[in-house]
Amino acid sequence: MRARCTIDRPQIAPYSPARHAELDTLEAKIRQVAELCHTLRRENVTLRQQLLSAQQDNKQLTTRLDAAKTRLQALLETLPEDA
Repeated sequence: MRARCTIDRPQIAPYSPARHAELDTLEAKIRQVAELCHTLRRENVTLRQQLLSAQQDNKQLTTRLDAAKTRLQALLETLPEDA
């Protein structure tokens, strides 16, 4: 987890308590969005890895299927035509 980022505020701010509450709420929402962004980036990396693995598996299976088709075709060619 990343270090928590905080907004520096002067000791004596010119804002009212209501404005401070709004800023605190906004800060919390921004923090949530940043955390969601980090979570989605990690998930995206995982999904890309899974996709790459699935594509590699698909390629291997396609190769095996093509080889099986070739063997089957060769077997069919050895059968007598009147059978």
